[in-house]
Amino acid sequence: MIDHVSVGADDIAAARAFYESVLAAVGLRIVDEAAGRFVDFGAGGPLEPEFSIETPTNGRRASPGNGVHVAFRVGTRDAVDAFHAAALAAGGRSDGAPGPRPNYGPHYYGAFVFDLEGNKIEAVCHSAPV
Repeated sequence: MIDHVSVGADDIAAARAFYESVLAAVGLRIVDEAAGRFVDFGAGGPLEPEFSIETPTNGRRASPGNGVHVAFRVGTRDAVDAFHAAALAAGGRSDGAPGPRPNYGPHYYGAFVFDLEGNKIEAVCHSAPV
């Protein structure tokens, strides 16, 4: 079980705008923030936050980890499509358009993007097509 995930961002304002748009497509909203330091996102449940962007506290620049990505589980394939479209509209780069990924599972439908800092994020739906 994942408690929360955080990714670094040197430009919190730009990252906030990017993630606010992208994560709204999968039902997450801003639940807390401290100007210039962090922004927390959640779905309105008791275990918030679920995802955070934050400036590094060790004085170093933010940098994505090699091979690391965060996948947001969503309920519909339409939400995967909306996530990908919102990410591209907000300045992200595609790393895999929405579609089935049978090598990951029989009903796996996902989309992969890089955020403004180069972190890889994904939306995935595990439901069978209707």
